[in-house]
Amino acid sequence: MTQIAELIRPQQRPAFVAAAPSRRRKPAARLADFRYGTPESLLNLMTARFPVVRRVVGDDSFFERARQFIALHPPRLPVLASYGGGFPQFIRTLSNEACFAYVADIAEIEMARVRAAYSAEAEALPRNAFANLRPEHVGTLRVRFHPSVSLVTSRFAIVSAWQTNQPGQSVPMGAWGRQSALIARADRKVDAWLLPAGGFAFLQALNDGSTIAAASRIAGRADNGFDLAANLDLLAGAGAVIGLK
Repeated sequence: MTQIAELIRPQQRPAFVAAAPSRRRKPAARLADFRYGTPESLLNLMTARFPVVRRVVGDDSFFERARQFIALHPPRLPVLASYGGGFPQFIRTLSNEACFAYVADIAEIEMARVRAAYSAEAEALPRNAFANLRPEHVGTLRVRFHPSVSLVTSRFAIVSAWQTNQPGQSVPMGAWGRQSALIARADRKVDAWLLPAGGFAFLQALNDGSTIAAASRIAGRADNGFDLAANLDLLAGAGAVIGLK
């Protein structure tokens, strides 16, 4: 399979969009700065919300597509907490090529982080919340997720790509296999965690209302490398759970 690194090398970036003059603007620090929805402020907002997409595709491609998205999808509300939510799907409509799907999935992580930042406050369970979980409880307990929690899955290494493209990071990408992410706000900081084997199926089942035991069976069928303890440790460490019922 062709690696995504080859699909998005600089000489191929024009496939994402025809070259356009770069317009660098300093992103505003607060949501209120974008409240009136002028084209310039909306472009700043998109730049602030999708920094990794911008870095991956290059300034020319990003700014041109962001302007096109803004023209096609003007804001409907004066307060723009959710603006840009349709940008990942917009990217997917541009082409069926793998590089577009890859960029769109990274955009999903970035938009999930925006939603997490503006989600409701709730107190997470302590990091040792599952430490004394007894086998007889697993069959009846269900999990209540923090309002900030989102799940993103991809056939590409989107979590590694997101982490590598953070400021000051120079970690090599490594393998290009399928990855899934948990996005949550813990201690007022939004982050993205790489899910262990079977993690997406497990958390999705929990989110759908399955008990821990039932979700474990679903995850085990999805990936025979599923480890219940590893997934529960990640949930607690991410501050992603606010209650057990």
